[in-house]
Amino acid sequence: MNRNMNRDLGKPIALGRTAEIYAWENGQVLKLFFDWFKLEDIEFEQHMNRTVHASGLPVPAPGGIIQVNGRIGLEYERVDGVNMWETLARQPWRLFEFARRTAELHVEMHAANILPDIPSQRRRLERKIGGADPLSSSLKQAMLEALSSLPDGDRLCHGDFHPGNILIAGHGPVIIDWIDASRGNPLADVARTTIIALGAVGSSQVPNKGLRFLLRLFHTAYLQRYFHLRPGGFNEYRRWLPVVAAARLNENMPELEGWLLAQAQKGLES
Repeated sequence: MNRNMNRDLGKPIALGRTAEIYAWENGQVLKLFFDWFKLEDIEFEQHMNRTVHASGLPVPAPGGIIQVNGRIGLEYERVDGVNMWETLARQPWRLFEFARRTAELHVEMHAANILPDIPSQRRRLERKIGGADPLSSSLKQAMLEALSSLPDGDRLCHGDFHPGNILIAGHGPVIIDWIDASRGNPLADVARTTIIALGAVGSSQVPNKGLRFLLRLFHTAYLQRYFHLRPGGFNEYRRWLPVVAAARLNENMPELEGWLLAQAQKGLES
């Protein structure tokens, strides 16, 4: 990592949970992480993006890790575009186009050949469920047993695939934020997308009633297209839903806690 440099970065062009994004040199952007985000996690993100970029998927090329104004940042190829969710809010007539394209990208991702040295989806889910404080001991054990009964996989899974992580650029969509990527079962990855989407609809995450309706319709169209392109496995996908919901309870999102607990509880009733 280069020594610390001081720069006037101006205003960030985007803001996320872990970092701010700034315009940078040589056609790049700088993802400048908040102080609480660990260097080892930044190095992991760099490795993951290099691995996925090498697979040929539409992913921004990562650059080097540098220190700017006392904070650690990661350089990325600049992609000029707006994320799909923001675009959809302004252009709702594109809903079915975007839903189909999201499903197609997910199918393409799940067909990608990848290097073996990325985390196991199953191990990641086990750790998250084990560390999910809102789960009672009995429900935690039931979810771990449900996870053990589900089949493993060896495909590339994003782990946080939703319209906010797809940029609409001039040359086509680009998938971002690969920090949660893993090697595992594609149906668990689809279940994760469902839990993200329907959790936003069923909680205060999306306060606007019209946008909640759009997101629910988007999810339905996405799911139909995905299983049209990859037939079979719908019943297994449904078995993944409570397990993935239980794992999301490890992510400290109080506004989702009640909804996620209800989804996990459904796994005991099925």
